[in-house]
Amino acid sequence: MTMALTAWLGAMPGFMTPLLLAALGLMLCERAGVLNLGVEGVMALGAMSGAAAALAGWGPGAAMGAGALAGLAVSLPFMIAVVIFRAPQIPAGLALAALALGASAALGRAASHKPFAGLGDLNWPAGLAELPVVGRMLFRQDAVVYLALVLALLLGWWLMRTRAGLRLRAVGEDPATADAAGVDVQLAQLGALAVGSLLIGAAGAYLSVGGSNIWTEGMVAGRGWIALALVVFAQWSPVRAIAGAALFGGAEALIPRLQAMGVEVPVYLLSMLPYALTIAVLVLMAFSKRARQAEPGFLGRAYIRQDR
Repeated sequence: MTMALTAWLGAMPGFMTPLLLAALGLMLCERAGVLNLGVEGVMALGAMSGAAAALAGWGPGAAMGAGALAGLAVSLPFMIAVVIFRAPQIPAGLALAALALGASAALGRAASHKPFAGLGDLNWPAGLAELPVVGRMLFRQDAVVYLALVLALLLGWWLMRTRAGLRLRAVGEDPATADAAGVDVQLAQLGALAVGSLLIGAAGAYLSVGGSNIWTEGMVAGRGWIALALVVFAQWSPVRAIAGAALFGGAEALIPRLQAMGVEVPVYLLSMLPYALTIAVLVLMAFSKRARQAEPGFLGRAYIRQDR
């Protein structure tokens, strides 16, 4: 039983990291008042681009960067549409998802099912990874796992403790007031969307470069939608997102562990576990007054300066 627990905890960070990165990117977008439903497609293109870069001989770090830049590139039409031309955010986001999913499938045929060298674990002092139960979880992970955790803490501090973070939150809560106070609403939204798209693209790249060292069509498998639920679960707090990512990532990491233990449950039911958890969380949050209060007040709405 201890070995199974150790294996599960050791696998959890790898499953939670792409969810955490995508959730952080979404939080930046939504704190600026923009609802980005294109996350699933952006992650897919990031995964494909990271794999293609790795197969072209790029190092794992550079391949992660390529996936992040691909996420930004494919998001540019969405950014221009919703911020500059004030297009409805929900259909624009769904169009982005469809566009990026189609692009990843069409452009990634040559890279499909070809293994490559991915991220390796950091070299900690000997013996730390052999600590009972938690050693593998804490000391046998790649650098991106630790960077994602640090990024979540830094982003939480930046949003809540700095003037720039306060301005971004003001844009998402009441852009008219922020505009009157001298904040460039469109510039703030474009900046948040750009950084958020980079993080979402990096989340997708981690699936191929950090997780499986291979790319296949459909490998994102709904994680973008789970990341959207994670943002609501975390109540738009980057620090709380760490716990949420551990919950959702732990549920996903549990599936192969249960199969390895010989648990006689149909594989299709086990595969439903993360998505059933997602639905349950959304239902619970719908009845939570605190969650409704945490939601940015202008989320999903287009700001027109003349209406101020």
